[in-house]
Amino acid sequence: MLYLHDVWVNWFEGEENGYSVCYFHEWRKDDKIELLDQVPLLYITDDLYNYIENDMNELPIVLLDTIYKRAYSRKGQDRTVLEYACIITDGKEILALDTIGYQIPIRKSRLIPRQEQLVFDMIENKKAQSFKFDGTSYEKEYHMLSMPPELVFGLTRRERQLKQLLMIGLDQLRTTNNLKELRYWLTEWDPKNYPFIRFMNEDKVWDALYNGVKQGWSMAHEELCAKLIKGQPFLEKMFEAENNQEQNTSKQK
Repeated sequence: MLYLHDVWVNWFEGEENGYSVCYFHEWRKDDKIELLDQVPLLYITDDLYNYIENDMNELPIVLLDTIYKRAYSRKGQDRTVLEYACIITDGKEILALDTIGYQIPIRKSRLIPRQEQLVFDMIENKKAQSFKFDGTSYEKEYHMLSMPPELVFGLTRRERQLKQLLMIGLDQLRTTNNLKELRYWLTEWDPKNYPFIRFMNEDKVWDALYNGVKQGWSMAHEELCAKLIKGQPFLEKMFEAENNQEQNTSKQK
């Protein structure tokens, strides 16, 4: 079995989509970076890699058995065994994962560039393994709270976070499905169309609103997001945290 040593990881917990597991250039000073003293490296098929990177399903039993208690984390002089942790690659992308004792990839991380190159060097002339995973029965499902990658590609870490907040607000709006509220928020987004909006039914208003905001990110998106989540302390706190992060980054520059 292949192993990497002294691997720096930046765990993102509960992220089912790979685009939410930030690459090294988007790591922040206040992220909690951990050191893996030893971790097994698995070269796996494309289907299995996509299944793990972009979902939170149970890992193949054969894979879990292969990595069982073979990884260790280190903090100072303390060395702790990790029940199920490893680094996976399909030869193009790389991901570290830790199940924290479960059978699903709860924590995911990218690697630093130097260690990514080491992974590619180590798997050269090796063969990818499927670990008895049959990808034909698996199909990833995207929805408003788990956006298709094309809706977030090209956005910064901050923009992706804020867009996720916007989608949470929109999801709440759709669940309530109050026609007056829907018309109000579409008018906020697209005031020029008010003469037409006031005659639209719930479905048409919703389609116009969602289709209008789902692409890209702009100051108009940000303003709508701030207004939509107003009065919800948890979401407001997340919004404020991203703005503070942006201000700190600007000061450092």
